[in-house]
Amino acid sequence: MKRFALTGTAGYIAPRHLKAIKETGNLLVASFDPHDSVGVLDQFFPHADYFNEYERFERHLVKLSQHNDSKIDYLSICSPNYLHDSQIRLGLNLGMNVICEKPIVLYPQNLNSLEELERKSGKKIYTVMQLRYHPSIIKLKEELKTSSNEKHKVELTYITSRGNWYHYSWKGEDEKSGGIATNIGIHLFDLLIWLFGDVQKSEVNLSNNQKMSGAFELKDANVKWFLSIDENDLPLEIRSRKKTTYRSIKIDSTEIEFSDGFTELHTKVYQEILNGNGLGISDARPSIEAVYNIRFAKISTKKDFIHPYLQK
Repeated sequence: MKRFALTGTAGYIAPRHLKAIKETGNLLVASFDPHDSVGVLDQFFPHADYFNEYERFERHLVKLSQHNDSKIDYLSICSPNYLHDSQIRLGLNLGMNVICEKPIVLYPQNLNSLEELERKSGKKIYTVMQLRYHPSIIKLKEELKTSSNEKHKVELTYITSRGNWYHYSWKGEDEKSGGIATNIGIHLFDLLIWLFGDVQKSEVNLSNNQKMSGAFELKDANVKWFLSIDENDLPLEIRSRKKTTYRSIKIDSTEIEFSDGFTELHTKVYQEILNGNGLGISDARPSIEAVYNIRFAKISTKKDFIHPYLQK
């Protein structure tokens, strides 16, 4: 049984990590969140120590690290994006492996120093790229291996409704979240790069605090992408089913719709990490570089290769 600590306990994504820790037969020892709405712990680890002051949490981990029988094996990081880098360093410096929600960092240059710290500590940084374990995506990757050598034409559409609160939280601040491309798009861009190869060209056609759209030329595909948190962008069929999220990839006019099964994959991610097969910095780097470039790109005025949603 491995011993875990966790940051960001009150956040949206934490329950998936808590469930994964429990379902893989491990133990949460301590957790931190400055907001004390952490009743979710009762469902999974009611006896875990909880701290709402980071300094006390850090001191507790330091104390545990000084005794072999109480050391923490893994630090799981579910905190806001801009805190990931410093909390990863805390884990590695205290002799823990780290499981960090995407993105590992907001700035690609920070990956180099984290790799150096990995080497010095002898511990590993793992990231959560759960879509790589989605059954529909695994099947698709296998099918692409036998496809033609011509570049595929791909349309990516991801619409996930968010209320007014979004813009008043850290997620609505680009310097803390990295903006929409980073906060909601990075796992999808990772997926595209994993399926079709590295980014060769990138452009952005639309960018605001509600939606973004652009295009990639990847090694094996030309991609039009659209991201939105505006419920008005949801297809009528999705709205009629009272759903708030729509995820779709069209490859050469064939649609792969994977809105379902998306939230049940964290346990699989944890199983792979615990078996020594987790994804790390080298896996995450291409998508982190891609969203960083999108974030700071000038808006393209080209109209010859844009997502259909921009033509409406």
